[in-house]
Amino acid sequence: MSGIDAWVRVCPIDEIPVLGARVLQCEGGDDIALFRPAADRVFALADRCPHKGGPLSQGIVSGDSVTCPLHGWNIALDSGQACAPDVGCARRYAVELRGGFVWLSLVSMAQVDAGAAEAAVA
Repeated sequence: MSGIDAWVRVCPIDEIPVLGARVLQCEGGDDIALFRPAADRVFALADRCPHKGGPLSQGIVSGDSVTCPLHGWNIALDSGQACAPDVGCARRYAVELRGGFVWLSLVSMAQVDAGAAEAAVA
């Protein structure tokens, strides 16, 4: 799957509540949580806390982070990184707003970053 054909239209942005989340169920892999911290901003992370796998989509969105409902870890929505003093990272996905619709890349940003690193070495 190339980066170009990996983008899918998910839903109108209004179907994700402000300060809330929506879950995309994925067969054979982790579900993806779409978070909307503000009217015109959306982020996508694997719906799995890096600590013990808690459902991030059920956490509280505040600013640009979500708090895991199981153990209170704060995860940055833009990077997937756990906020200090915790250490870990949730897989993140590229997401765009186009004409009022949310578009999601099904290629994780880790795969994109790894491909870029391989290309730089070659």
